[in-house]
Amino acid sequence: MRLVADRVRVQVPATAGNLGPGFDALGLALGVADELDVRAVAAADVEIEIEGEGADSLPRDESHLVVRALREALDQVGASQVGLVIHATNRIPHGRGLGSSAAAVVAGIWAARGLIAEPDALSPEVVLDLATRFEGHPDNAAPAILGGATVAWQDDEGAHASPLVMATGIETAVLIPDSVLPTTQARSVLPAQVPHADAAFNVGRAALLVNALAGRPEDLFAATEDRLHQGYRAEVMAAAPAMIDHLRAQGIAAVVSGAGPSVLVLGTDLASHGIATGPLEWAEGIGGESWRGIHTVERVPGAFFERL
Repeated sequence: MRLVADRVRVQVPATAGNLGPGFDALGLALGVADELDVRAVAAADVEIEIEGEGADSLPRDESHLVVRALREALDQVGASQVGLVIHATNRIPHGRGLGSSAAAVVAGIWAARGLIAEPDALSPEVVLDLATRFEGHPDNAAPAILGGATVAWQDDEGAHASPLVMATGIETAVLIPDSVLPTTQARSVLPAQVPHADAAFNVGRAALLVNALAGRPEDLFAATEDRLHQGYRAEVMAAAPAMIDHLRAQGIAAVVSGAGPSVLVLGTDLASHGIATGPLEWAEGIGGESWRGIHTVERVPGAFFERL
């Protein structure tokens, strides 16, 4: 496979995994995105400039997740490896349950897609499978690729995803605390087994959530109940349960976003509840944190590239 472009711009949205009961299966694209400008150069070196999230902590060499994913994608289609000059504008908060690592992986693969002669060789299905090899589960990568709401699963042939219908008028927001929580820590407190009754409870709620998203927003509150992961994770993130309790006491559908500690809100006319983009004065001190919001009122598209 030959390269036909030497510069590409990529944009990939943040995502929320789980959506409450859909553990490791349901996901949703959110209204904030990372943007990368990637140039292929003759020199073998890698140069990375980072603005925004992670500017003080992320590596600037071959170990960067974007570079690793891009090189894996080029190998996948038999394309030659090249030197890279990358400018990353990172807007997705890190360590907050908003899919920042999945976005980085998808961005790297999507950049390779833009550089090669036949982008369809890295079809969304192939991209999802490659991304899942990095992530271990596809619930964040799927909405980052396809946009909107998705359901993802794995079998012996790899990872798969299907877009879900999301009715006009259903809004989303993420409420982001100051604190961070590594995904590995959030997963470490989950039990190896759960009661059969809890598993059955979540199956019913996840099915109800798919139906609620498709046009029954009045069911979102009941549909976002969970017994598989949020209760167990409460011990490692005090802020999220406090915020969820505060919102659900008002009848607002609120869940942990991914592994947390951000909180995902689903509903209609969220602005009437004071949920908006920016600092949230009404939320000050809930769970001992300051909070900011990202409010999305339209379906968020998935990853895309532009050849420059």
